[in-house]
Amino acid sequence: MRKSGPPKGLISYLVLELLDERPRYGYELLGEITSISGGHWEPSYGSVYPILYKFEEEGIAERVERPDEPDRKYFALTDAGREELVEKRREIGAEAKEFGDVVLGFYHLYAALATDDRFEVDDAEGDWAYSERYSAWIVEQIIRHHERDFGEFERIDATPEEFYAAAERDEREETGDESTQGAEGGAADGQESNTDDPEDPESASSGAAD
Repeated sequence: MRKSGPPKGLISYLVLELLDERPRYGYELLGEITSISGGHWEPSYGSVYPILYKFEEEGIAERVERPDEPDRKYFALTDAGREELVEKRREIGAEAKEFGDVVLGFYHLYAALATDDRFEVDDAEGDWAYSERYSAWIVEQIIRHHERDFGEFERIDATPEEFYAAAERDEREETGDESTQGAEGGAADGQESNTDDPEDPESASSGAAD
């Protein structure tokens, strides 16, 4: 269960990846992150710039002078920053479930405001509403994005417990297959490298001559 907002270090990670692509300035980073989120989420101005200044102090990023834009503060990743990025990729990779909890948690809250009798939200004058119609639109957009990025969407007929158990089982099988392939590859390499036939006197004499 996630107890706060986005996973810790997410903004720092995004900034590192974007700086690794090319030097950028703070407002450009904000716009790019907003674009990546489909325009649905934008980190605050006060969250990105402190990260940039911290990176600069730690030698993770450095300022880059642009003669054509002298008033803008561009930042570029250093070698130390690229090492930091490798570590951040591991950290964020380990927080995939927490990220999923954020998405699911806020959707559950949205649905609760639409259906739970304890809440009486007056949204008559808003562009949106807490309702079945807009809930369906949220889900529809998620499905469209899924199909754009991953292929045709298929419903999963499983309980959460069954889903996670199957995912863990598949991961173990994939890890086992990779280990088996590595072992077989090593054995094959060993067989190929042993080209001298102990029964072949020419092979033995050739080795002695070398």
